[in-house]
Amino acid sequence: MFHILLNIIAPVFLIGLVGFVWARRGLAFDTNQVGALVVNVGAPCMVLDTLSSMTIGPAAFGTMVLASALCHGVFFGGGWALLKLARQPVSAYLPGLVFANTGNLGLPLCLFAFGQPGLSNAMSYFVLSTVLLFTLSPQFATGRVSLAVLPRTPVVWALAVALGLMFTGASLPEWVAKPVHLLGGMMIPLMLLSLGVSLARLKVNALKVGAALAAARLGMGVATGFGVAALLGLEGVERGVVVLEASMPAAVFNYLFAVRYRKHPDEVASMVILSTALSFLTLPLLLSVLLP
Repeated sequence: MFHILLNIIAPVFLIGLVGFVWARRGLAFDTNQVGALVVNVGAPCMVLDTLSSMTIGPAAFGTMVLASALCHGVFFGGGWALLKLARQPVSAYLPGLVFANTGNLGLPLCLFAFGQPGLSNAMSYFVLSTVLLFTLSPQFATGRVSLAVLPRTPVVWALAVALGLMFTGASLPEWVAKPVHLLGGMMIPLMLLSLGVSLARLKVNALKVGAALAAARLGMGVATGFGVAALLGLEGVERGVVVLEASMPAAVFNYLFAVRYRKHPDEVASMVILSTALSFLTLPLLLSVLLP
């Protein structure tokens, strides 16, 4: 357990802590600008770099995307039913139950736990999660469904290019591949720093609702991850990645959308903070089960 905490959880925690301390000291950190840089440059480059050079083939990639789709389907259906039974506003709280922190927490965890194969599989899961987050989450809040946002999502274009390279066996020219690799490398550190800064700035109110939603996110995530992995017959790294990614706490972007659309931001902030705090207790236990 000490090995798990030190070598896997600690690097994630320490980088996030740098961002947390930075914000608490009142130093400048433009979260919106950094977020835009990650979404429009870092994430597309990392998707393109990882998927175009990853060690898993198209079949394994498809399996991970299917696992991601199944997990998100369960989160959507289970979250909707839970909120309806609890008589809570679906448009405000459903995104936090559906969209987990598969990027700035899930990716580094899978990398540190399973190495490059873990990152490749996690990236396959993360791609669909990201596309769904940036296309469906605003639509949950506004009640307007439209696919027009897809062509304006850089990750979608990066995914299209990466899949083209994957299925044709082609590769990027070296003069393109090197800057793509360097730009993609900034994503995980920036996302972890942003996570720390965001958590330092969030104000926790409505603790009762936030705690209940946080417990629901983590509990539903763990159960769904193991269930989907068993359903698809996944083993080893693939099983570990699906369970870890499904078990992540609520994504910080849920709070940003809640603020933008005025959908109970205090309660959503509580959900994000408390689920993140609880995850540092549950993740070592999960890793002790998943790692050989």
